[in-house]
Amino acid sequence: MHVLIDRPYFILVWLFAVLWLATRLGTLLRKHFGAITDDVREDLGVIRAAAFTLLGLVIGFMFSMAVGRYDLRKTHEAVEANAIGTEYLRAGLLPAADADRVRALLRDYLDNRILFYQTRARDRIRQINARTAQLQTQLWSAVREPAATQGTAIVGLAVAGMNEVLDSEGSTQAAWSNRIPFTAWALLGTIAVFCSVMLGYSVRSAKGEVPMQLALPFLLGVALALIADIESPRGGIIVVSPENLSILKASLDAH
Repeated sequence: MHVLIDRPYFILVWLFAVLWLATRLGTLLRKHFGAITDDVREDLGVIRAAAFTLLGLVIGFMFSMAVGRYDLRKTHEAVEANAIGTEYLRAGLLPAADADRVRALLRDYLDNRILFYQTRARDRIRQINARTAQLQTQLWSAVREPAATQGTAIVGLAVAGMNEVLDSEGSTQAAWSNRIPFTAWALLGTIAVFCSVMLGYSVRSAKGEVPMQLALPFLLGVALALIADIESPRGGIIVVSPENLSILKASLDAH
């Protein structure tokens, strides 16, 4: 399901087609069963209003979920940048040789984390994650060795800072894996299809069929495509860029 959600423009086209067919189905049902009496139309209007209200609430709820996840990914990007920058400074508390090694590894690690945010290809992402794990092992080893030999409180600050660097990456991975559940998308799609069928069924005149059959599917397709765009970490236009990490890299390169 997430492979589909990660293609918001495909979502727009696909939903437009599905909802148009649902609206068309409602029109065919009306023509098959004949004209709707005023009493039935009044009752149908109440049900339709309730269904569209529910659809609007679910769309708003889904939009809120998507924005919350987007904000969470942005927050963790800033946390990662702060953790790496702090540890780069704390590396100066280590012996000179260990400090140089830690800082060189942190530079490589920073470059790799920037690639994580910029890359969209799944195969490349797996390579970046493997390289991240390798660098984390080397970074932890680089601070563990002086801590084992000296064990002072000052060296302990460098160890604690490295722990924050590793923890921040784990939190980022968790935030990027936290997606809107499939059941929520299924519920939204079911309500949208139901509303489209009712809309097509309740159209009064033949002149209003075409606008009704096109307007609602297009608007719902745009709304859901926007939600999918925001919710997808790597798909579409609205993605989290490594602004803070890039600023940190520029700052380190300037020194």
